[in-house]
Amino acid sequence: MHKNELLQWNNTIIRILSIDDARVLVIDCVKRTMPQWINSDALTECKPCGKSKLEMQTEIKLDDFENMNMQERRIAHERYTMIAGVLPFVADESLRSMIIDKIADEKKVSKQTVRRYLCLYLAFDDMSVLCSKRKIHKKPLTEDEKNIRWALNKFFYTSRKNSLQTAYTLMLKEKYCDKNGVLLPTYPTIHQFRYFYRKNRKMQTYYISRNGLKDYQKNHRPLLGDGVQQFAPNIGVGMLDATICDIYLVDDAGSLIGRPILTVCVDAHSSLCCGYSLTWEGGLYSLRGLMLNILEDKQQWCKKFGICFDKKQWNCAGYLPGIFVTDMGTEYKSSTFEQISELGITVVNLPAYRPELKGSVEKFFDIIQNSYKPFLKGKGVIEPDFQERGTHDYRKDACLTLRQFEQILLKSILYYNSKRIIENYPYTDNMLSENIQPFACDIWEYGKKQNGANLVPVEKEQVIMVLLPRTTGKFTRYGLKVNQMRYKCDGYTEEYLNGGEVTVAFNPDDVSFVWLVDKGNYIRFELIESRYKEKNLTEIQMSKTKQKELVMAAKGVNNQGKIDLVNYIENITAAVGDNKRDTNVKGIRDNRRKEQANTHIDYMGAV
Repeated sequence: MHKNELLQWNNTIIRILSIDDARVLVIDCVKRTMPQWINSDALTECKPCGKSKLEMQTEIKLDDFENMNMQERRIAHERYTMIAGVLPFVADESLRSMIIDKIADEKKVSKQTVRRYLCLYLAFDDMSVLCSKRKIHKKPLTEDEKNIRWALNKFFYTSRKNSLQTAYTLMLKEKYCDKNGVLLPTYPTIHQFRYFYRKNRKMQTYYISRNGLKDYQKNHRPLLGDGVQQFAPNIGVGMLDATICDIYLVDDAGSLIGRPILTVCVDAHSSLCCGYSLTWEGGLYSLRGLMLNILEDKQQWCKKFGICFDKKQWNCAGYLPGIFVTDMGTEYKSSTFEQISELGITVVNLPAYRPELKGSVEKFFDIIQNSYKPFLKGKGVIEPDFQERGTHDYRKDACLTLRQFEQILLKSILYYNSKRIIENYPYTDNMLSENIQPFACDIWEYGKKQNGANLVPVEKEQVIMVLLPRTTGKFTRYGLKVNQMRYKCDGYTEEYLNGGEVTVAFNPDDVSFVWLVDKGNYIRFELIESRYKEKNLTEIQMSKTKQKELVMAAKGVNNQGKIDLVNYIENITAAVGDNKRDTNVKGIRDNRRKEQANTHIDYMGAV
């Protein structure tokens, strides 16, 4: 037995505070009443007790003082300071009471509060307990609270988005009505229902359960990233995306065509628009056009539309970003687009329904469309209500052609790249010292000179070949078979004889040539079947399908013809009979001459 030892005694736990000959000063750590002296003989059969058992029986969990926050530490120190003057006199009951009275007067608290802090500290011998109110076990829920929790989970936290009042009514119907549907005399009120909800609600659970995880990730999740510096510390991270423009267009004859598809690449670091593709077709076709436009000299490109500008306003020709960040669109996940990695480019596919992860390109669409929409009202631009019933038919307003709209789009991109102020860009000290202007083109030019700029020099021909779709070809004696057509190239005699499968790139728009892919090289093979030259793959497949249908349709005629032939032959042979006879095999030449004379016809005399 020693000072501060914990002992199990009479269904409680006590702590030894002081030892004086035959007496021991102890405190009941469970009830936490004031310390008292008892005979040491009464503790002879007591067993030592651990700190964990004390925490379990008192339902108080002690925290490490170093892990407590500043407010908790401050509270603990203030309360310990309040009782520190009593601790040396705990063994003297009269002196202890007098000091407690004095402290209560000075601190303007009740004497019971001082005693409570004193007993709490003596029971646990730890300053952290003076602010800890954390329980190991939560207070068990009442039956009404269990019913309210059940009703919230079943009727409120669902995609039906019921109100609290509706969920409350449904709870009463399910839990507080007899078998005849009559409400029982006692039931929780709507105020109790709301109180339990507000006390226990979690906003994350609210958003996910009622609107779904995708909506939460898109519109409500905490935005704790470090902005552009976190995912694109240098230029060369291109974000790709496509959208349908908010405008209807016509052709040169004035006939309505529809809404074009705009596909763009925006550098995440500088927010510069590296390239675009404005087409009627989406998918890989628009991506191929986008890659070529990124490599295009923008000055020469814009001259085709009658637009001139300083080269530094849009100077990214000859390079592709080293990283492409895309969403889960089918064209981006396709094996054809992923072939661009052969040029040393990394493709990163983001999770679905996470547009905020490529916010640069999403913001580009917003800025560009808002830059021209106010000035094209009544010219085919659609408004947010275009799908509502009874609204104006914006298709009837269409009057611009694709070329005219592209001219407007190019001017908008030039404004975006060279005149739009990027207010919240994270400037570095070097950028400030060099007086870099807050425009995308200036940040891009500065970033090109920095270490870590991730730009890949590429030729247009390389991009075209890499982005061609691929299939498996097979060498045979008849040539290289690709898409059920035959191709040839000099120097592959052994391959024709040995056979084997190879990877082949082909152009769906013209099957006149295919390219054998061999260790990064593209060897051109020429089409053997000349009737298919300069045709596209769809036309040929339709032709082969039509031919196959004709062949299948003629199968019945063919089979009937075979049957008729067999019947005719059998009729002829039946007239000969089955009797065998010996044929004279001598004098064959004389017999032949006689028969020739009998069957010879003078065709000129017959005219």
